[in-house]
Amino acid sequence: MAAPKDVRSELEKEMMFGMAEKEMEYRVELFNRLTHVCFEKCIEKRHKEGELNMGENSCIDRCVSKYWQVTNIVGGMLGTQQTPM
Repeated sequence: MAAPKDVRSELEKEMMFGMAEKEMEYRVELFNRLTHVCFEKCIEKRHKEGELNMGENSCIDRCVSKYWQVTNIVGGMLGTQQTPM
């Protein structure tokens, strides 16, 4: 029979794995949204060249930078509002 400490340790491992899985899903979703938003905003609908032009490059740099800044601000605000369990 497993000792209670071993069972608790196993449950903690499962919880940590579940949290890591959720974090990965969140990051993938965040990346997909960022890609979609910045692509729609910055890339011309009719692709004229195989490479990004200077304006598109600059737009994407600004878009990604602002997206991460806002994500960090909102995440920080949500983090401070959470109540301890």
